[in-house]
Amino acid sequence: MIILENVSKSFGNMDAARNISLTVASGEIFGLVGPNGAGKTTTIRMMTGLIRPDSGRICFGEYDIVRDPIRAKASFGYVPDRSFLYEKLTAREFLYFVASLYGMKKKEAAERGENLLDLFGISDAADELIEGFSQGMRQRLLFASALVHDPEALIIDEPFIGLDPFGVRTLINVLKGLSEKGTGIFLATHSLRIAEEVCHRVGLIKKGALLTIKDRDELQGIEGGLEGFFFGMK
Repeated sequence: MIILENVSKSFGNMDAARNISLTVASGEIFGLVGPNGAGKTTTIRMMTGLIRPDSGRICFGEYDIVRDPIRAKASFGYVPDRSFLYEKLTAREFLYFVASLYGMKKKEAAERGENLLDLFGISDAADELIEGFSQGMRQRLLFASALVHDPEALIIDEPFIGLDPFGVRTLINVLKGLSEKGTGIFLATHSLRIAEEVCHRVGLIKKGALLTIKDRDELQGIEGGLEGFFFGMK
């Protein structure tokens, strides 16, 4: 389970996040939706330990990201909005490298890596240098690397950037499969259509404040669905 309790962060006079509280249960896909500059990425950076919240707490199960960062970070996978990959490695080498950071044994890393390469449709390019990959292939490899240690939770910032329709459908199927196996997934996106299709619950963030959280059943009863709800808000 992912827990945020009264999390706030300011940069100078700007409130990037204001008293955000939410939980993501095991097996749940939670979507944080809002326009650019709403506070989605700041929230994720606090969750992943890249920046420290001014107040509040963020926990992954029993591990606090500030007080126990090593064990907290070991429990989740993170996919940022921009891919940072070692381009002189092959895809297979990169997955083995990431696995080694988590202390995985070679046999386990090899088996897990091959399964993920196949899952994301890049096994045919596993021995090619990453520098020759398309943006979509890089994004799929980034997802594979985030899952190599079989984390209990997955945090994703704008997951569908650079993906072609095949990549989008592949990723949607992967996320649903992870959810069914009990992985808690937190994703930030500005795509209302994707959020409505994939997420069990959706939170609207605006100017650093979490305005409301609605589940899928509530949204289905609103004319125009998620788009109708969000654009109908004052």
